[in-house]
Amino acid sequence: MLIPKKVKHRKWHKGRARGKRVASQKTTLAFGSVGLKAITEGWVTSRQIEAARRALTRTIKRGGKVWIRIFPDKPVTTKGSEMPMGKGKGAVDHYVAVVRPGTVMFEMDGVPAHLAREAMSLAAYKLPVQTRIVNRDLP
Repeated sequence: MLIPKKVKHRKWHKGRARGKRVASQKTTLAFGSVGLKAITEGWVTSRQIEAARRALTRTIKRGGKVWIRIFPDKPVTTKGSEMPMGKGKGAVDHYVAVVRPGTVMFEMDGVPAHLAREAMSLAAYKLPVQTRIVNRDLP
């Protein structure tokens, strides 16, 4: 699973998703010929990224190349169940990547187009955001 080696601050604020904020970076294909682009916003955990990566590599039978364009660098904290109010912020439980609409999350190259589309659709099932498959020639 992907986790950061080092973070500037151990615990972050949660942040708020106000309005329709669209991605400004990672909006086009940079490496591969087929990609998986987010349509909605959300938090994608490192476990979900790993599950999608496994679905991709299994479908293409370890051929071609896969690029992961998102990285989970935001820590999410949780407190134990049945804990009373107060007593500070909980410990870091897992890391998430904040995904905005328009972000290209995965890219693939070196496999036939029909196989790449099938692999991307299987990977999309593993993710908590709605996605669209994009090609190099299509936006």
